[in-house]
Amino acid sequence: MTDQIDDLRFETTRLDLSSNRRASQGGDSGGDAPRPVRSGRPSAVAIWLIGSGALLLVLALAAMYFTGALGGSLIVDPGVVVNNGLPLAKGVFNGAAAVTIGLLVVSSVVLPGQSKDPKSASFSQWHATRWATWSATVWFIAGVATLMFTAANVLGVPFTSSTFRRQFFFFTFQLELGQTWVVSIGCTLVALIILLATKNVSWTATATVFSLLALLPLSLSGHSSGTNEHVNAVNSLAMHLIGVTVWMGGLIAVILLRNKAGRHLAAIVSRYSTIAVWAFAFVAFSGVINASLRLTGPADLVTTNYGLLILVKSIILIGLGVAGVVHRRRVIPRLIREPGRSRAFVRLAVVEVVFMAVAMGLSVALSRSAPPVPQVAEGDTRDGLIGFAYPAPVTLPRFLFGFHPDYFFIAVAAVMAGLYLVGVYRLKRRGDSWSWGRTVPWLFGCFGVLFATSGGPSVYGAVNFSTHMIQHMVLMMYVPPLLVLGAPILLALRVLPKRHDNSRGAREWLMLITHSRYAGFITNPIVAAVVFAGSLVAFYWTGWFEASLQTHPGHFIMEVHFLLSGYVFFFVLIGVDPGPKRPPFPLRIILLLATLAFHAFFGLAIMSGTDILAADWWHALGKTNYQDLLADQHTGGAIAWGAGEFPTVLVALMVMRQWITSDEKTAKRYDRRADVDGDAELNAYNEQLARMAGKAPAGTADNARADR
Repeated sequence: MTDQIDDLRFETTRLDLSSNRRASQGGDSGGDAPRPVRSGRPSAVAIWLIGSGALLLVLALAAMYFTGALGGSLIVDPGVVVNNGLPLAKGVFNGAAAVTIGLLVVSSVVLPGQSKDPKSASFSQWHATRWATWSATVWFIAGVATLMFTAANVLGVPFTSSTFRRQFFFFTFQLELGQTWVVSIGCTLVALIILLATKNVSWTATATVFSLLALLPLSLSGHSSGTNEHVNAVNSLAMHLIGVTVWMGGLIAVILLRNKAGRHLAAIVSRYSTIAVWAFAFVAFSGVINASLRLTGPADLVTTNYGLLILVKSIILIGLGVAGVVHRRRVIPRLIREPGRSRAFVRLAVVEVVFMAVAMGLSVALSRSAPPVPQVAEGDTRDGLIGFAYPAPVTLPRFLFGFHPDYFFIAVAAVMAGLYLVGVYRLKRRGDSWSWGRTVPWLFGCFGVLFATSGGPSVYGAVNFSTHMIQHMVLMMYVPPLLVLGAPILLALRVLPKRHDNSRGAREWLMLITHSRYAGFITNPIVAAVVFAGSLVAFYWTGWFEASLQTHPGHFIMEVHFLLSGYVFFFVLIGVDPGPKRPPFPLRIILLLATLAFHAFFGLAIMSGTDILAADWWHALGKTNYQDLLADQHTGGAIAWGAGEFPTVLVALMVMRQWITSDEKTAKRYDRRADVDGDAELNAYNEQLARMAGKAPAGTADNARADR
């Protein structure tokens, strides 16, 4: 009876709120509380949130005024409208992005699901995605406005100028700054279209991914890509943007949805608290990196306006961390004991949102302020091209022990190793076993990621073609099989807790993705082989290779693609994780040999080529001798030919070992079955042969004797 009442209330709410037929996918409330009756007055929480948004804009303008980022510090003055409109548009853009992403993240991994149809949104999820649609609309409009203000600011002219009308499209589609905003706005538009089209939970998660991707291009703007350390600056700013938006937006989403949560509020706050811990780590880690790149020393924190803004943001961050501890130790246990008493949580959460708004306003001011460290590459021009001090000529010791940190991949490798060891520890603590034959390869694979992205291959990867090829081989041929042998999906499924309210946590999403049609497509042996081997041609004989040397996005995509394509290929060959059905062992051997042959042809093609790949890049580094460049390129081809043989042989041996082990397991399974049923299968087969022999034509035996 209660479920029927909830269904009726949900249907009534749906019809009252929107005539859009998409809402019919809301379905059963899945245990959510019915929608309460509202009065005509806005709630105190809504007033607090609106006030926080206004405070964000006021503080952004005030901070820029006192730091000199607003007013006459510009070389060219595009006018009052542009000078004041740009920070306002960015403030709205940042706020709408945080709210949209927070609502989508909470809807995808925090809120309870629907019991009758888990694929469709529950009562609370439907409300979250509906509000996310409105905030995404504001986000999209603010993005377009920010693009126009940014173009006018860069061009140094007001909107009414004919120069703006003539140069706007050139700025938007030809300059990198404009292109980053176009990509960001495009990702926002895709997320908005998905939200308008459906309220399916899986598609909501897809919209979440696109909304997060919309933040990444923005890390290429501002003070991120002008210094010698532009790789770490861009990566750290991307981590910072994701952490801040998920943290702040998720908290706003939980506050807004508290009345829709019902008895699930304590579980929702607890799940969000886990996300907030990771977001806090992202923000703190990336903030330290950004500050170290833009300040000359600790004294700048108190002697420069830029440093003072960072100092205030740091104090706010520490305070928010303390508030998070209070949530986990006091507020959440109280919600578990008294599910209906949420005032303490709301009070503390609203205060956190206010301080987050202050921090976001200060971030807008920082983006318009000049840091103490010059944001233009100085010294050797080659330093600015590769992003750090140009290394000495390569030698074996320098290559093996050279190091320049890529903090993003250092963090990735450390998190991968740390989470894996925590999972193994939890298994051991509850009495389950986990083979060291899986742990050791995984840890070596994590070290390989670190070595390839921060060690000698990374230091010299953009300096010589031959050393670049070593980095390529490490990322694509050596690291992936080690990671595959670690069986991370199997470990995660054994350790991660299972949800019981039809929501999708890490375990549920992992199961859904590994058994999805998309996973089945990319792990198809033909597709995996084509992506693995065919990407060699697509990378080196198109503009991608040169783009990976000249631009950060191209380089980052290269590293990620090599890792993922190698992982998927070796997952098909030697993977033990659950997932789509793998091909038979003979086909795996054929696939491996064919790939090895393609690698050999690829190496020979590089060795026999006479055209210099990415010649403009090498010339910019001062390498203009054709014969030297060609000789180094031929060396790279030889490395590609020879370096792929060793891991291929090891993988072939592993496939043979798994084949033999599989046959042994099959034989043991038949033996156990025979012991139980008295070898019924073999007896049935013999009886079938006997019946076939008895039904043979009468002349068969005479013909056989005649033949003898």
